[in-house]
Amino acid sequence: MKNFVYQNPTKIIFGEGTINQIGKEIKNHGVNKVLIIYGGGSILKNGVYEEVTKSLKEHDVDYVEVSGVQPNPVLSKVQEAINKAKEEKVEGLLAIGGGSVYDTTKAVSIGCHYEGNVWDFYERKLKPKSAMPIFGVLTISATASEMNMGSVITNEDEDKKWSCGSPVMYPKVSIIDPKVQATLPPNQTANTAIDTMAHVFELYFDGTEDVDVLMEYSEGIIRTTMKHVKVLLEDPTNYQSRAQLAWCATLGLNGSNGVGRSGGDWASHNIEHSLSVLYGVSHGAGLAIVFPAWMKYVYKENIDMFERFAEQIFNITEGTKEEKALKAIEELKIFFKSLNAPVTLKEIGVKPEELDEIADNAAMQAPLGTLKKLEREDILEILKIAYK
Repeated sequence: MKNFVYQNPTKIIFGEGTINQIGKEIKNHGVNKVLIIYGGGSILKNGVYEEVTKSLKEHDVDYVEVSGVQPNPVLSKVQEAINKAKEEKVEGLLAIGGGSVYDTTKAVSIGCHYEGNVWDFYERKLKPKSAMPIFGVLTISATASEMNMGSVITNEDEDKKWSCGSPVMYPKVSIIDPKVQATLPPNQTANTAIDTMAHVFELYFDGTEDVDVLMEYSEGIIRTTMKHVKVLLEDPTNYQSRAQLAWCATLGLNGSNGVGRSGGDWASHNIEHSLSVLYGVSHGAGLAIVFPAWMKYVYKENIDMFERFAEQIFNITEGTKEEKALKAIEELKIFFKSLNAPVTLKEIGVKPEELDEIADNAAMQAPLGTLKKLEREDILEILKIAYK
């Protein structure tokens, strides 16, 4: 294992009936006025908005709001919220939604403490030094943004979907009530599971040696996610499966699964970001396409690790190392198909002549990855595999 420092300051309040605690938690941090940030109208229909605002009123926390955050959150909405926060002189930010809302809120938090363009942080021109305090009520579990310091935003004018991370961007408190996720449509439930698995894969396959405890930890999250997403596609209101899937998503990328490793590979995520920005595909669906293709391109870089994956996740014990690895990659595609997720670029309408454009977009941040450093031509070859 590599040396590490692990500190996660986010307080998680988890379980059914916990949303009404948000007002008290915000007040305990000395915050008297917040900007609520959310997406579409789902929180207005499922009662979450009413419960949150009731709690705020009960604890004398004033609020204003910005809505309309989209699944692939965009810079223009971030700027709108920054302007609102400054105009209204709010003291904190309250995200109500999934990863996209949290990512937007984190961008707003650093933008409120910066007079320049918040995109400067995403282009790595400088690092955030301070941020407005963030609180949240999670309604879709997938990205672990509720308990990590990362944010991914799309600059729609430049076709860039890039990330930023800083310790100042950790939420202070996040509330996770799995019961409110019971109304998610099947495709969103499937995408959340795929996203969770992909986060674990990025860490699991980064090539770090001598991390047995973390490999076991990762495999447990993967197996549990696979088990309970299947339950939920049959029985969406199963609370225990919702709870376990929600906590898997948080553990997958809250930092605990990454300690002692090299930091993760992240090439697949970077390639998928280009699909999202160019085609508007949901993140989970894009990852279902990209990840098996990436695996097929790089598995020989660490055949032992892919053999372990085959044995521990799919119980594949016969054949050579290579045969096991390739069989596991096919089994992963079959599993994604069983969730009704796309597994080829053709399925989302990409044409062969468009692969170069996707490769160009992804290569803006090349080289990608750690297990194998990917340049533009490597990215193009992975896209060719993903197209079939």
